[in-house]
Amino acid sequence: MARIAGVDIPNNKRVVVALTYIYGVGLTTAKKVLAECGISEDIRVKDLTDEQENAIRKALDSYKLEGDLRRETQLNIKRLMEVACYRGIRHRKGLPVRGQRTKTNARTRKGPRRTVANKKK
Repeated sequence: MARIAGVDIPNNKRVVVALTYIYGVGLTTAKKVLAECGISEDIRVKDLTDEQENAIRKALDSYKLEGDLRRETQLNIKRLMEVACYRGIRHRKGLPVRGQRTKTNARTRKGPRRTVANKKK
């Protein structure tokens, strides 16, 4: 397994797909990095040479990835909660932040249903 940006990327996948295993790298960024390095998107990770791996590592150094990106995201959420803006309050209560309905659905954020007594009428 090749190790790029502190992540073991799978050997038998195409390089474009394997790079998306890194937090902060999506398909668009992966394609841009490979084009910059001059590496084909169709090549498998196990077929990469050491210099190609190093070129990918060097190209990804200019992006904010993995731990730094996760830390920045968490700090942004914490800031919203401290300021007590609408979005911060929604984060604090564990409710949907982006305007979704909560009368029905929203089970991912709210968790499993808790039945309330005398609700059948």
